Amino acid sequence: MTKYKYPLTILIDVLEDELCMVCGLPQDLCVCEEIAKEEQIIRVFLEKRRYGKSYTLVTGIDPNEVDLGGLAKKLKSKLACGGTQKEGRIELQGDHRYKIKQILEDFGFPGTNIEVQL
Repeated sequence: MTKYKYPLTILIDVLEDELCMVCGLPQDLCVCEEIAKEEQIIRVFLEKRRYGKSYTLVTGIDPNEVDLGGLAKKLKSKLACGGTQKEGRIELQGDHRYKIKQILEDFGFPGTNIEVQL
C-alpha cells in the first residue's frame, strides 16, 4: 500500500491547475499581467471622422497580454460613452484624452508609459 492518499497523477494535475503556465508561480501570486502592463507604451490620441465626430483612440495595448474587451467595457462605463474594441485598439466616442490617462493609471498601467497626443 502506498503512503499517499491519492495517486501521484491526480496530485500533479491539481498542481498544474494552480500554477501559472507563463511564470510558474501559483495563480494568486502570478504577476504576468502586471509585468505586461509595465512593458507597454500606450498612445492616446484624437481622430476626427465623418460629420466632424471625434473619437478617442487608445493603442499600444497588447491584446494577448491584457483583455482588451474587458478594458474597453470598463473605460466605457467610467467615461459614460460608447465605443468598441477592434484591430488591437480601443475606440471611444468623444474627446476623453485627458481623463483616460488617470483611469488607466487607476487600472494599474504606469503613468510614464501613457502618451497623450494633442
